[in-house]
Amino acid sequence: MLNLSVLLEDSARSDPDRAALVLGDSRLTYAQVEQAACKVANLLVARGVRPGDRVAVSCPTLPAFPVVYFGILKAGAVVVPLNVLLKSREIAYHLNDSGAVAYLCFEGSSALPTGAEGQAAFDQAGECKDFFLITADEAEVAEGAETLAAAMAGQESTFDTVQVGADDPAVILYTSGTTGQAKGAELSHANLLFNAFAAIRGLGSTPRTDTHLVVLPLFHSFGATVNLNAGFATAATLVLLPRFDAATVLRMLETYDITFFAGVPTMYWALLNALTEETDTDRIGRNLRRAMAAGSSLPPTIAQAFEDRFGVAVIEAYGLSETSPGVSFTRLGATSRPGSIGLPLWGVEMKLIDDSWQTVHGAGAIGEIAVRGHNVMRGYHRRPEATAEVMRDGWFRTGDLGRRDDDGWYYVVDRVKDLIVRGGFNVYPREIEEVLMTHDAVSLAAVIGVPHPGLGEEVKAFVIRRPGAVITEPDLIAWARSQMAAYKYPRQIAFVGELPMTATGKPLKRSLR
Repeated sequence: MLNLSVLLEDSARSDPDRAALVLGDSRLTYAQVEQAACKVANLLVARGVRPGDRVAVSCPTLPAFPVVYFGILKAGAVVVPLNVLLKSREIAYHLNDSGAVAYLCFEGSSALPTGAEGQAAFDQAGECKDFFLITADEAEVAEGAETLAAAMAGQESTFDTVQVGADDPAVILYTSGTTGQAKGAELSHANLLFNAFAAIRGLGSTPRTDTHLVVLPLFHSFGATVNLNAGFATAATLVLLPRFDAATVLRMLETYDITFFAGVPTMYWALLNALTEETDTDRIGRNLRRAMAAGSSLPPTIAQAFEDRFGVAVIEAYGLSETSPGVSFTRLGATSRPGSIGLPLWGVEMKLIDDSWQTVHGAGAIGEIAVRGHNVMRGYHRRPEATAEVMRDGWFRTGDLGRRDDDGWYYVVDRVKDLIVRGGFNVYPREIEEVLMTHDAVSLAAVIGVPHPGLGEEVKAFVIRRPGAVITEPDLIAWARSQMAAYKYPRQIAFVGELPMTATGKPLKRSLR
């Protein structure tokens, strides 16, 4: 028997007075988070939530998220974290697809009316019986909705945690939906516990030493594992920033003496572009014990630039929602290799396969990355056919194309579905993006395939220029032609001021097509 909430409970017992969550001037100790989570658990049980029931949550990176996350787990229920950018139609889909019986939703703001969208979605959800509005001010009274603070007010601050099976579902993480209808990956208590401890081992974390700056959304697998689960397991202090802003992040890295920072590649790009003469990069670098990037490929130019400015090498990691998420890391003490996602985590196996699940052999050969280990999901919620398509004999096929070098280090080449086939030749967008970003005038690039009547697809690049850079489309195309094989270089380039991004900071290529 097991419950993932042990990550909070153990730290609350060993370090009750240590700051767990910091948001501005507000601080919650581990004891306070534990007491609040117990109140949430008591509330849910009082409202009829039973072990195995699904409870959905829409909440940004605020202290309320860990409280309700662990409260739901304590009750033996399954957490269904939802992207706060979803609209009512999309939320209703997730509520109905997961079969959620209760929904806890942050009120939002006029710019992002999460609460209004959530309430409208709740009204369309057949199995969902209770709606609780999470308010920024606990004393606030919301018109027409029951606030979580009011509902918790009379609940006890102790709770006998429900013990469930290690392989029972703990969290259902919905895939981003960028390549189709979102599916819920069922992750067990063991999946997430093992992944948290594998991350701790891989990062060399020790109890009561780290201060995290949390800029990743906790509803996403990356932030949930390396910040929330691994952070709480080691009694780290989590300094929360609900909305990423590069200038603010740089100030907070200095002010709070941050020792651990995790972000997606576009965040590192933004930090480098926000540096000023006043930024104390030496102080940031002295305190920053580990920096990690995942979520999408980290261009080597950005990794090198960050190390040059801060003296800290960025650890590149790889994972997916379906793998809890961690799959591979750059090992501690090892010299990172540009573009590599490192070696498999403890307890995890990786290999390359073809379309027929046959193993692809040979250093440098390209195949689809497959994963087996404690991190692989139970399956897609209520979708046995979709599960069977991606899982066989314990192996999960990721949809990512990769290669392996002579030492066993893995490199992501591209997404299978992003692969461009131009005149019968395979073109990998990531490779083109990395080459383009070596040009002095290019700050960021995203490459896609667009229809072509004769070739099938043509290569098109969307490019953000560096501030003050002057270059024309023909000039950049001509330069790219000199750097790449004839079938690879982009014949079409569009200069843009920004790229569409998902809530987790990945370029949303679907919106570019």
